[in-house]
Amino acid sequence: MAWNLEDGRPIYAQLVERLQVRIVSGRYGPGKRLPSVRELAAEASVNPNTMQKAFAELEKSGLILTQRTNGRTVTEDEALIQRSRQRLAEGYRKDYFAGMKELGYSEDEAAAMLYNRRGGMENERTD
Repeated sequence: MAWNLEDGRPIYAQLVERLQVRIVSGRYGPGKRLPSVRELAAEASVNPNTMQKAFAELEKSGLILTQRTNGRTVTEDEALIQRSRQRLAEGYRKDYFAGMKELGYSEDEAAAMLYNRRGGMENERTD
């Protein structure tokens, strides 16, 4: 199944973020081998060169390692994984509050909505 990628943002950057999420959430655990570039490119319905660029970016960040005979693996540095998780969460938080501000909500109102204290979202769950 193809990944849902947005217009207006570079595809490789979206691939980096998706792969980071898979790493920090544990889908690709520390020290585990990653699927090949071709496999993930096919899954995401993107050009393998674009996926390769995303892998290169993740390698620069230290989240993945390339081993000549064993392909690519996720780092075993759990502190690095946790820092990446925090950075992603902070980005999501900023996006949420920016979007809510655009809708005319104050920061307090937006925060209250997260806890279902206001806004009629009490029964809406997506898990």
